[in-house]
Amino acid sequence: MNWVFFIMVAAAFAVTATAELGAPGTSMEALSGAMLKAAEGAVPLALGLVGVMGLFLGLMKVAEEAGLVAQIARLLTPLLRRLFPEVPAGHPAMGAMVMNVAANLLGLGNAATPFGIRAMEQLQRLNPHPERASNAQALFLALNTASVTILPSSVIALRAASGSANPAAVVAPTLAATLISAVVAVAAAKLLAPLFPLPAPSVPVDDAEADHPVPAPLPGWMPAAALAALLAVIPLMAVFGQRLGHWIVPALMVGMLGWGLARRVRVYECFVDGAREGFTIAVRVIPYLVAILVAIAMLRQSGALDLLLGPLAGLLAPLGVPAEALTMAGLRSLSGSGSFGLLAAYMKDPSIGPDSPAGILLGTIYGSSETTFYVLAVYFGAVGIRRMRHALAAGLIADAAGLTAAVAACGLLLP
Repeated sequence: MNWVFFIMVAAAFAVTATAELGAPGTSMEALSGAMLKAAEGAVPLALGLVGVMGLFLGLMKVAEEAGLVAQIARLLTPLLRRLFPEVPAGHPAMGAMVMNVAANLLGLGNAATPFGIRAMEQLQRLNPHPERASNAQALFLALNTASVTILPSSVIALRAASGSANPAAVVAPTLAATLISAVVAVAAAKLLAPLFPLPAPSVPVDDAEADHPVPAPLPGWMPAAALAALLAVIPLMAVFGQRLGHWIVPALMVGMLGWGLARRVRVYECFVDGAREGFTIAVRVIPYLVAILVAIAMLRQSGALDLLLGPLAGLLAPLGVPAEALTMAGLRSLSGSGSFGLLAAYMKDPSIGPDSPAGILLGTIYGSSETTFYVLAVYFGAVGIRRMRHALAAGLIADAAGLTAAVAACGLLLP
């Protein structure tokens, strides 16, 4: 990440300096202003996460105390054990990862982040190298980049606001694209891990087998029933997703608190204890956000991003990939708000609109990818990891797979 960070900053400076020397004006002044504005914006962004993190970390704490997380983890233990052999069965990291994946499945981006941070904290307990990403942490981040999604709620809402005749048209291609990118993310993380070997352990790890004994396996029909229920949700969300999406967060809160009361958990005190961690985590990630947001702002303001994507767009045009798709994919990896604003602009553009093939493709790309650099900064910053090993490479490979899969899925699934 050290070289990546420097290259981003140096490339932006070089492009701006060239423009300033060739035609003296305000290019460098604008770059300086963008840097300072991005640095200032890191603090409000982090503090803006406090409330959302407090809400979902509080619910997560209740779910943990009530045993709900452990039960969910048991349901998916066979799959998770194969993906994460370093994580002992029954460890709290399993349940936290499941909750994060579930939030991504339902398009709850705000909920997925606190659950993901909790999972990263639990994985850090198993990490013998506190400043280096473990194989499990790198794989988990790659899976978040792939972000398998049943209900891309923000895209559906934007398409509806833009006058789309079928706002949920992006559901099927988004699900197909994210499934493919998830497979690629797992393969990339597994194949790249040996290229970034870890030194001998420097600190003792959590004795998870002793603290969290392996749970008894569930009857075989339960995982099958859970999979069948998940598959049944997909067409339901495709048809009624826009209407049902508003029910998810309130139902999640009522359900978790109700489960906690049924298990005799003091839900209010437990919720407050969990929510208190939101502020601590938000403050901890500010330095990491400052670094990545300033670098991204420099790339965008200097025009270096356009210089990189322009030639690539020309190469991919014969393959049926419009230039707007590549711009969306590149910006999506860097900035969530920036890419959402760009998508909104495309939806309002009369030459594209929400229901054209290009409009549906752009929505699919947004819904089937993640802000990789932001996720890196927040997740690893929350646990103090400075050396990310192969996590960034795996995440970017998953981004590229998501773009390719989105183009293919829109071509095959849409008329």
